[in-house]
Amino acid sequence: MAPRPTFVTCTSLSFSWPDGTRVLDDFRLAVGPGRTGLVGLNGSGKSTLLKLIAGELSPSSGTVRVAGEVGYLPQNLVLDTGLRVDRALGIDRARAALHAIEAGDTDDGHFAAVGDDWDVEERARAVLDRLGLGHVGLDRTIGEISGGESVLLRLAALLLARPDVLLLDEPTNNLDLFARQRLYEAVDAWPGVLVVVSHDRELLERVDQIADLRDGEVTWYGGAWSDYRAALAAEQETAERMVRVAEADVQRQKRELTEAQGKSARRKRYGQKSAENRVVPRIVAGNRKAQAEVSAGKQRQVHAERLAEARSRLDAAVEAVRDDDEIRIELPYTSVPPGRDVLVLHDLELRYGARVAGEFELRGPERVALVGRNGAGKTTLLRTLAGELDPVAGEAVARVPLRFLPQRLDVLDDGLSVVENVARMAPGATDNAIRARLARFLFRGARADRPVGMLSGGERFRATLAALLLAEPAPQLLMLDEPTNNLDMASVRSLTAALDAYEGALIVASHDVPFLESLGITRWLRLDGELRPTTAEAVREGLLTVE
Repeated sequence: MAPRPTFVTCTSLSFSWPDGTRVLDDFRLAVGPGRTGLVGLNGSGKSTLLKLIAGELSPSSGTVRVAGEVGYLPQNLVLDTGLRVDRALGIDRARAALHAIEAGDTDDGHFAAVGDDWDVEERARAVLDRLGLGHVGLDRTIGEISGGESVLLRLAALLLARPDVLLLDEPTNNLDLFARQRLYEAVDAWPGVLVVVSHDRELLERVDQIADLRDGEVTWYGGAWSDYRAALAAEQETAERMVRVAEADVQRQKRELTEAQGKSARRKRYGQKSAENRVVPRIVAGNRKAQAEVSAGKQRQVHAERLAEARSRLDAAVEAVRDDDEIRIELPYTSVPPGRDVLVLHDLELRYGARVAGEFELRGPERVALVGRNGAGKTTLLRTLAGELDPVAGEAVARVPLRFLPQRLDVLDDGLSVVENVARMAPGATDNAIRARLARFLFRGARADRPVGMLSGGERFRATLAALLLAEPAPQLLMLDEPTNNLDMASVRSLTAALDAYEGALIVASHDVPFLESLGITRWLRLDGELRPTTAEAVREGLLTVE
């Protein structure tokens, strides 16, 4: 038998949040076998669309039809820290039954649980090994592995389940370079329907087509990310040229209408003067006047219609030019004098084994890049420095006010609006001041009153950053954990520019080496059991190496 076709179709699909915010309206989509990259601005509805296809959300109207089984990797993956790895992989029942049979228990229920999957453990370990998780035992818990490893673990579960349709939402978030390579290989080898939402350019270079979601509609572009960018640039160049042509046409039609009105006025004055001087009989003058008025009226109407058409063409041309809003990040004015103590660590031993031997000092407006493989302890170190975790031994002392932007963006209350969350962190700020700040992060009007739980990943980042930056006192040390996760490329540019202008001390944990290099890093540190100095070149080479 030939394999059954797999596809995803959305017909007349509409979806609104409970507060009435409309995301999709009469939306249509058809996706067949192959790799599709779904792109668009933060908040355009990409994650919502994947949730609708996966059945995580129900549409307000319309239908979603999927031929085949669906596997879904969400953007904000939340797993129970007490969950065992085998259960997260979905093989715990089969594995327990297999062990019982091997121990001599011949209960029929065990054989039913195993089915034909007698090599379930071997397959699971092979998939884990392929994704660089060979060191993760099946009996370990989620709390013992890093955020990046959790993402790969969920991907491993999907690969073991072998769905027909695979939906990935920002899958490279939190992954180091080595882990990203494993993900890229899995995407390259995927045989069915794959839809991936991502801002990772290297990942998008591996897709067969790009679906650009904008203003509730999808525009298709054949090829990968670079083909899409080239096609988009050509479109925008044409659109901008058409705007210039349309503007010139409007000006020409205005001139012609003015000239026609001037000629009409001159003819009227000439007719009146001729009648007054009785150059022609009164009845002839009256007929000429009536004819002239009719002719002038027709001319004015023709030119007015041409002007209206020219303005309509200009409006259409302007509409075709993309003028996307970008966030305007303004970090609080603060400065740290050179040589001032900012942070001091003494023989710091962290949870899960990482440590900072001896004494470590951060002085003045230093810019530190914190790098390391998934699971090395970067997030644990930052959470310890922020006072969220107690060290196992030693101490960490911050000498200046600090702010910490966490990787999981879990500092906001999902049940409160964006405005209410910011107000909690800045009780002294007025409502007008809060809303003015939020407008710079593209939360204007009713958008600022939306519950945080309804925000996309990029919107949540903007709301969290706005809340942290408005909090008092102004931070002289900023600590950011994977800040480019979930951000579109325009927002990354804005964040880079803001951090470039920041005059305080900075610690940034990231796997995005080009982003780190753009920040003017003064010290590169690698956490690998211990904290050691490194370089950008060593990072690029070392993170790709299996150790």
